Amino acid sequence: MRAAPVGTSTLWAVLATGVLSMLLLDGGLAVNLLLVAVPASLAAYFAGRDARRRTRAWSLVWGIGGIGLLAVPALRDADWPSFLAVVTAIGLGSLALNGGRTWPAVLLGPIGVVNSVITGVAWGWSGLRERFGGARRGVGVGLRAFVVSALLLLVFGALFAGADAAFADLLGDLVPDASVADGPWRVVLLVGGLAVALAVAHTAAAPVRLDRVVVRPGRARNRVEWALPLIVLIVLFAAFNAVQLVVLFGGYDAVLEKTGLSYSQYARQGFWQLLFVTLLTLLVVVFALRWAPRDGAGDRKLVRSVLGTLCALTLVVVASAVRRMDMYVDAYGLTRLRISVLAGELWLGLVIVLIMAAGVWGARWLPRAVAAGAAAGVLAFGLMSPDGLIAERNVQRYEETGKFDLLYARDLSADAVPALDKLKEPMRSCVLRSIADDLSQDDAPWYATSWGEVRARDILRDHPLVEPANGSVCDSLAGIPEYR
Repeated sequence: MRAAPVGTSTLWAVLATGVLSMLLLDGGLAVNLLLVAVPASLAAYFAGRDARRRTRAWSLVWGIGGIGLLAVPALRDADWPSFLAVVTAIGLGSLALNGGRTWPAVLLGPIGVVNSVITGVAWGWSGLRERFGGARRGVGVGLRAFVVSALLLLVFGALFAGADAAFADLLGDLVPDASVADGPWRVVLLVGGLAVALAVAHTAAAPVRLDRVVVRPGRARNRVEWALPLIVLIVLFAAFNAVQLVVLFGGYDAVLEKTGLSYSQYARQGFWQLLFVTLLTLLVVVFALRWAPRDGAGDRKLVRSVLGTLCALTLVVVASAVRRMDMYVDAYGLTRLRISVLAGELWLGLVIVLIMAAGVWGARWLPRAVAAGAAAGVLAFGLMSPDGLIAERNVQRYEETGKFDLLYARDLSADAVPALDKLKEPMRSCVLRSIADDLSQDDAPWYATSWGEVRARDILRDHPLVEPANGSVCDSLAGIPEYR
């Protein structure tokens, strides 16, 4: 659809996004990402209003969820949960802009925003030309206004800073540092911020209607041809789950004695296989639904019964995989990889539950429910501080068993400092030394500093590290790193 003419409010919001991007996005990502996202969201709102788009409840859910996800970089120092949160926020933002309730709309929504990067710039430029009566005149007016504003701020700001030392300190803390060498990069950030804001606003004014993409169902199969392979698979699942129940109630000792495996080997041996079983089962369900017989009520009942049973047995597999990972963590400690795949397994279990619910109440809501579940999981994952949880679990294990992977703990982010601070000396100082060194070398401004870093600095200031009497103390404590 064709976008409505760009409004003045939209242009001001786009300009604010570009200026804030230029000023704030140079030193890293933290609360500055939220500050930049606010005017970009306003640009989308104004553009949608000018195009007379009605704000729907689901659009608000996606928009608020996307803004909420951007709080993760502001709170956490670790890069990996922040990356997941930002990527998911982009996906939710595309859903808020384009709308949609089908699988193509949910999965392909970001394509609409990317498509608007070029068209959005042309759309914004045409709006400027209309307001200033010609391209050359418009550029000249804009440049003159920008230069005069900058001169006024520079002159009066310097005078006020010279008149009061407290105001000078405040100005130094609030205004980003800039140098001639940073000029080209600042221009890139300005242009990038303007382009992204225009793309967002243009998408809100002229969304891509991906709900109109029709995915044709596959050719329906005969009942026997469709059901027999799935029933055989169900029997296999049932046999495996029966063994799991026997092991659960009969204890692991007999199984370990019979297989010759250790406690940790038994746990590690099965988790990855069970994770792949869960993924493959989801694929089987997707293709089974595509080729399911659909001649009448009897076929629908058969499909629900067979796939419902398969999904229920898969939930037992998910529970078994989670239990095995818990056993492995008890033996070797918690790591980023282990907590990530465990979270992924739990989310796959949620998807299976949603599929089972869709078989009872209909599947129209399923794509949006899966997207909302993924976003909620990523948000919860970031807010719970994975690095902090890893450190806390490993400190607890160290207190119980005396085992601790010092080399791995040194690579954690500042989010782990509150938990690692509970260690006794000299282990505490040996673990926190590298994190403290990184924090001391990091001179990022306030808007690019996470709350996790601020809290870590406060802890290290109130409880300084102790220099080991012998330089080899930390090396001896590190020992041979545990198998990861």
